[in-house]
Amino acid sequence: MVAPTPEIPAPPWRRSRSSSGRRPLSQDAIVDAALAVLDREGLEAVSMRRIAEELGTGAASLYAHVANKDELLDLAYDRIVGEIRLPEPPDPDRWQDQIRELARESYRVLSTHGEIAQVALANVPTGPNALRITDTMLGILISAGMPPQQAAWAVDRIGLYLTSDAYEGSLYRARQRAMGATEDEFIQQYFGQLGDYFRSLPAARFPFFTAHIDEMMSGGGDERFEFGLELLIGGLARLVPARPARGQGAPTGE
Repeated sequence: MVAPTPEIPAPPWRRSRSSSGRRPLSQDAIVDAALAVLDREGLEAVSMRRIAEELGTGAASLYAHVANKDELLDLAYDRIVGEIRLPEPPDPDRWQDQIRELARESYRVLSTHGEIAQVALANVPTGPNALRITDTMLGILISAGMPPQQAAWAVDRIGLYLTSDAYEGSLYRARQRAMGATEDEFIQQYFGQLGDYFRSLPAARFPFFTAHIDEMMSGGGDERFEFGLELLIGGLARLVPARPARGQGAPTGE
């Protein structure tokens, strides 16, 4: 038997280059870098030049994998919404709970990634993960008995509510970071000053507002999100025909 030819070791200078730890450039690597910058520095910091710096390469090398910044943000958004756990399959008897679960999960995921929700505003996400969420929500509503046209518009309105609420929350967190304050310090300083200003307004001009400032200022972001979600679901329930109770069949004629 012929002994295998031993491999020739690479010269030290070549080994030092190959062991630099730099990840091979690919679309996934570029999106990974964009998400890292997004979570650390915010959406405004995400640019082709900044991502190239993160990867230790030139901006021109990114364009072989990503067309431009808009496509990069679309890819990053779709990667993030892929973290959303979806209820399945649609259950007509639990459609309200399933919409709540999906809405809360979407809000949670979007709120943990800076201002990424902005990408979905004035834009129609078309990535596979975004389409999967749309299809799931549409399936829940149609399976519950909602007419397809109304279900389609409902999906659009729910999506707008989720993304705009998550985006507004991200803007408050950006202000907090800029102040170098903790969440409690930011709430006390920003909303404390706001409350003081509202209380200084002339009651004669704004009688109801000044009389109910405490109610206007009450509740955190999560509480208000839940309130708005229940408003939406309550309105949607009017479009879903009543279902017979479990164990009851449809009424029969004489």
